[in-house]
Amino acid sequence: MNRSLARRDFIKTSALAAAGLVLPALTACRSPGSRPARRPAPGSRVNVGLVGYGTIAHSTTPNFLSDPRVQIVAVADPVNELPNYGYRGELQGGRQVGKRAVDAHYAEQTKGANAGCKVYEDFRDMFAREDLDAVVVSTPDHWHCAVALLAAQRGLHVYGQKPLTLTVGEGRRMADAVKAHGIVWQTGSQQRSSVYFRTACEFIRNGRIGRVTGIKVGLPGGHTNWSKLADRTQPETPPAGVNFDLWLGPAPERPYVPALFQLNWRHNYAFSGGMITDWGAHHLDIVQWALGMDGSGPSRIEIRSVTQPEATALYNTSTAFDFDVIYGSGVRVNVSNAHPNGILFEGEDGRSLFVSRDTITTTPAELRRERIKDGEIRLPESKVHEHNFIDGILNRTETITPIETGHRSITIPHLANIAIRLGRSALDWDPAVERFVNDPAADAMLQRPMRRGYAV
Repeated sequence: MNRSLARRDFIKTSALAAAGLVLPALTACRSPGSRPARRPAPGSRVNVGLVGYGTIAHSTTPNFLSDPRVQIVAVADPVNELPNYGYRGELQGGRQVGKRAVDAHYAEQTKGANAGCKVYEDFRDMFAREDLDAVVVSTPDHWHCAVALLAAQRGLHVYGQKPLTLTVGEGRRMADAVKAHGIVWQTGSQQRSSVYFRTACEFIRNGRIGRVTGIKVGLPGGHTNWSKLADRTQPETPPAGVNFDLWLGPAPERPYVPALFQLNWRHNYAFSGGMITDWGAHHLDIVQWALGMDGSGPSRIEIRSVTQPEATALYNTSTAFDFDVIYGSGVRVNVSNAHPNGILFEGEDGRSLFVSRDTITTTPAELRRERIKDGEIRLPESKVHEHNFIDGILNRTETITPIETGHRSITIPHLANIAIRLGRSALDWDPAVERFVNDPAADAMLQRPMRRGYAV
């Protein structure tokens, strides 16, 4: 492919998407049509549709169901119903599983008066509903961009799971579309709704450890086996009730392999970016928040070491990694699977702060007992990430993790993966224009084509 032509095509496609225009039917994903951003009437419920009902939907759906301002009206998934989903293999997934969970909740709440949640194989049919206000996107990463662009065009507000995108270019297209269509967006980086992480970032912003001299970020490594199907590595016929072509969607065509289905797709670059994007989307998002860099990013990536499978392997994402993320201010962030899971901020005079999902510790210990005073920097507070999204829709306010923030945070793991896959020791990045510095080969990896029939 001529790379300069590919870049021009990408820019042209981005402009079309931002303007709400549909690409020619020969190559484009079927669209349910365009309409203005939804504005639920005062006092009415926000009608929500679920796009994908697998592992993460099991975790987030209860928080939507618990919000009396929400009515989940539909579930879309190319899988009807299957076992062996999730971190614990006994989970079931698919649209019928989602419907049962939703209907059971509302039946209890309304004493049987609920009309029931409708199911769809194809989310585009669900998007055609006139009563739909918002969607929760819980698909594999390779579908995030196409679903988001069609939702924005339809005026639907979006709670989009992390990792936000498959590529940097997808993130820019999504951010531009969200702004152009005026929809509310919440990135599913729920650590911003944790008191631990918010407190840690306020401590850093207010100089509790002095000048930040270094940061260490610990992410998991390896290829965690989340499925009971990992030993089935050869192509098979998809099970009944699985529309595998629709599940693949924008990804390259390939046969159904059980070991790569359900959650283990996380370890293949066709669908995701491995642990670097999976957990990097969380912890590097907090680094950005602490440093006040939500609208920008670093200027350089340096790879120290990496263990990388063959590109043709079923699981081809990095299993071990050690790299530095360097900001224009000089702050260096070391990211490694050898560090404890969490974020260590190092400061002056031996002061430091470590934060993870279940703790904050400081050196010296008494530093932890300090409080943020009146007049100091306070960050936005959210207690339930999903409820913060509904607040944004009803109050027309910005969520705690808006689209530009999510895009800039996931860009960092993408930059590291590009350097790793190109075999580079370092890459220089210009966050203002979102391009590498004098590196066409790296720029060419900022986007990838969507499969014919699913391109948006």
